Amino acid sequence: MSSKGSGGSDLGVRTVSGVAMILVALAALWFGGIAFWVLTSVAAMLMLAEWGDLVQSDPKHKRLALFAACVPLAIMSPLAAGVDFFAVGLIVGAAFFVTIITRKPRLGFGVAYVAFPALALLFLRGQENGLLLALWTLATVWVTDIGAYAAGRSIGGPKLAPSVSPNKTWAGLIGGVAAALVFGLLLWRFAGLRLQLAFASPILAVIAQIGDLYESWLKRQAGVKDSGTLLPGHGGLLDRLDGLVPVAPAAAGLILLDKLL
Repeated sequence: MSSKGSGGSDLGVRTVSGVAMILVALAALWFGGIAFWVLTSVAAMLMLAEWGDLVQSDPKHKRLALFAACVPLAIMSPLAAGVDFFAVGLIVGAAFFVTIITRKPRLGFGVAYVAFPALALLFLRGQENGLLLALWTLATVWVTDIGAYAAGRSIGGPKLAPSVSPNKTWAGLIGGVAAALVFGLLLWRFAGLRLQLAFASPILAVIAQIGDLYESWLKRQAGVKDSGTLLPGHGGLLDRLDGLVPVAPAAAGLILLDKLL
């Protein structure tokens, strides 16, 4: 939480801004197609811009990375090739291109770091029951964050990774995992989510927490509190989507595995 102003006012700003982000995401998710592609692509570009700042890239190199990332993101459009292995190849190619030209492997990795989650979300939304699958993926991260925050604040206890994120506790991790499991079972019971995926929800919760810790580590390396200032009360987009970055590809991988078996 920010230390500016009163805790109540800060919480109010965070709540309003958080609800607004969720509503925008749900609207784009509902419409799918172009709307969802635009949202994921814009989010990926904004995240990459923040990533460039975190790894302290030269402005020219950051612009190059943004231009390179535009290529695979554009191909993912429903008006272009869409989501297929060609897009995967372009993401890898763009990451290698940025790495070779700038000689900054971390910047090249950033291209893949933001583009693969976008690809994964578009893949999930494009499935036969894509609305449910994409909602399960997004909302599992949200529910995990809420459960972790509630359990961490109310229970406290031993720290999870004090050298990386001093506010995170083991109680918070367990609370987030439990909340994800309950949410997955509710989707199974009332929305038709497959039971295997419901039971995979706690795994995604753990992955979300790992993504959160990784971004916290990046910020410590960069010596900053937030990845950016785009979102009132929340910091940057990476601050809010750090858990979704690894969860979206993991969820897509589960669906792909299910199709292959």
